[in-house]
Amino acid sequence: MAITLNKQPEVRVNERIRVPQVRVIGDDGQQIGVLPVRDALSLAQSKGLDLVEVSPTARPPVCRIMDYGKFKYEQNRRARKAKKKQHQMQLKEIKMRPKIEGHDYGFKIEHAREFLNARDKVKITITFRGREIAHQDIGYKLIQKVISALSDVSSIESAPRSEGRTLTAVLMPKPAKPGLKPDGVAPEPAAKPVTAAVSRPATAPKPAATNPLGAATKE
Repeated sequence: MAITLNKQPEVRVNERIRVPQVRVIGDDGQQIGVLPVRDALSLAQSKGLDLVEVSPTARPPVCRIMDYGKFKYEQNRRARKAKKKQHQMQLKEIKMRPKIEGHDYGFKIEHAREFLNARDKVKITITFRGREIAHQDIGYKLIQKVISALSDVSSIESAPRSEGRTLTAVLMPKPAKPGLKPDGVAPEPAAKPVTAAVSRPATAPKPAATNPLGAATKE
């Protein structure tokens, strides 16, 4: 069965535009109107620019007068810049032994956490040597301990499984929470504006109560 690849349509420029007439847009973005293709090409060449077909399916096709070389350069530059911003997820491997020491264990866990925070997958590999293969339960306990220690930043993509003398599991990073930086650290909150304390006016003294006869009554 033949496989067809979808290719981007090729942009026709200058003499490669083979239609009787085109609708022309000037290099300043203004509509010039419908012109015979030869006249449109002459107009572009008189300005030292190119006639570029930008809408081939229109009737008549729409062409724009521009510097095609500069246009392609800017287009490629933007594409390269966008590609740099895209992170290609990679598979990193953390290797351990069943009887790993506490210091080495903490070091490996921190490395795995860094990989996950950088949006990479992590493969945990525990290797058994010699007679260690007879005590795979120790390896299973260790790998479950690793999974638990990284559960706040990862989820299980591939559950622990035995492959000969190795025990492996694959963890993938959890979706980033809104408002977090790519490294998983929350941005620092903005400083609260300092407001001056407002002093309340002193409460006026209550007037002395009077009796019906007009004499002041002592409280």
